[in-house]
Amino acid sequence: MRIAIVAIGKLKQGPERELAERYRERFDDIGRKLGFRGLEIHEIPESRARDAPARIAEEGAAMAALIHDKSSIIALDERGDSIESPVFAQHLGRWRDDAVPAAVFLIGGADGLSPELRRKAKLRLAFGKATWPHQMVRVMLLEQVYRAATILSGHPYHRV
Repeated sequence: MRIAIVAIGKLKQGPERELAERYRERFDDIGRKLGFRGLEIHEIPESRARDAPARIAEEGAAMAALIHDKSSIIALDERGDSIESPVFAQHLGRWRDDAVPAAVFLIGGADGLSPELRRKAKLRLAFGKATWPHQMVRVMLLEQVYRAATILSGHPYHRV
């Protein structure tokens, strides 16, 4: 199974980008042994439309164009569910075992995700009730993807 993150906005050079890349590399090392075919990150420029609904629609269309059929969509949404890391790992493991071709994580822009993409999501995930900058969300998501791989492999990174 392929894992992809589709995010509005770009991570600039700096500590967030370095940390994101570190977790991505760690996942690649362990993920291949678990049947994951790598982790792709697609950065979509923020829409320049004048109003929020138009920005959401434009960004949503750009995101939807990168989602292949039969993929499991996971929307990062402040109104989503806060789940424990082992439960997150179970979702990834089940999708992999069910031969889902890809798990695609969506990180929206400042105005959020399109309602259509939120409806299509198999899982709506929140990192607590706080609102986080998209740069931090990406780093936290990559850490959780790496943590899920370590849980699935029995690696001691995740301790209860």
